[in-house]
Amino acid sequence: MSSTVPKVRLAGGLEICRVLNGMWQVSGAHGTVNKTKAVEAMQAYVDAGLTTFDMADIYGPAEEIYGLFNSQLKSSGSASPALQGLTKFVPRPGPMERKEVEKALQRSMSRMKVDTLDCVQFHWWDYKDKRYLDALGHLSDLQQEGVIRELALTNFDTQRLEEITKKGICISSNQVQYSLIDQRPAARMERFCVANNIKLLTYGTLAGGLLSERYLGKAEPSSRAELDTASLSKYKNMIDAWGGWALFQDLLVALETIAKRRDCSVASVATRYVLDRPAVGGVIIGCRLGVAGAGQHISDSLRSCSPDLELAAEDHAAIEAVTRRSRDLMALIGDCGDEYRR
Repeated sequence: MSSTVPKVRLAGGLEICRVLNGMWQVSGAHGTVNKTKAVEAMQAYVDAGLTTFDMADIYGPAEEIYGLFNSQLKSSGSASPALQGLTKFVPRPGPMERKEVEKALQRSMSRMKVDTLDCVQFHWWDYKDKRYLDALGHLSDLQQEGVIRELALTNFDTQRLEEITKKGICISSNQVQYSLIDQRPAARMERFCVANNIKLLTYGTLAGGLLSERYLGKAEPSSRAELDTASLSKYKNMIDAWGGWALFQDLLVALETIAKRRDCSVASVATRYVLDRPAVGGVIIGCRLGVAGAGQHISDSLRSCSPDLELAAEDHAAIEAVTRRSRDLMALIGDCGDEYRR
């Protein structure tokens, strides 16, 4: 089964799966996580060939869970596939001396039980504070010294991406929200990324699970009991901004029709649509490691990146007949990541 997962090569040579396992769900905002069970649940993903995990230094125990699994895998003695661990460096605004950057990376390496970080995705909260350029300068130096393999960004807009690239800093990828609901990357960023060999790694592609059969024909969820995870609450707000629940239902109807035609799930269609976009290197699908339901969507992930699944012109036309009726999120929110800086 593992041979069915396509890979993409980043600028620094690291090969990652085109469907990545997202670990935001272990940060605590999706329910209490049992670390032991979380580590155990990772094996099913690796067995399926989904060997790339995305995490952050601020995602609670995510790096530690990865480290525990990584060390178990290495000590098992059996021939196991290599893992790819992508983490994030999300500092609080402040002085960005080299020693501060090094300290943060050393902490991540210690937690993840690695000697080199496969990929560090840098996030910065306030563009007015230009010290993000200091931090990136240090990260670039540390990449040259072999501490990290790939230097990447998360939630940076196109303007800042251009600025950073012009400084001679080689960026491998930018992690942004991209889905049938939120297509802001197509407005400006996509073009720049294609021209500069920068891959987009996308999250929110399934809108926290809302883009699934489960919500087709359902009344609009509004209570905290119905929107009981950080993901559901976040992406329901995005749907409201995009065009509302009635238009979303029209989208689900269109997706279900395509899913039946292509013998797959609504989630696989929604994922494949984004995977096929220019500049998209991979789609991050959240894993509920250590909580009920971990691993239940592996087959959908495999189907979404299978060469057997192709969306035809008629499928795109059906989707776009709905999405063209939505609001312009670039005009409403701004470029990628602007929602975190308002």
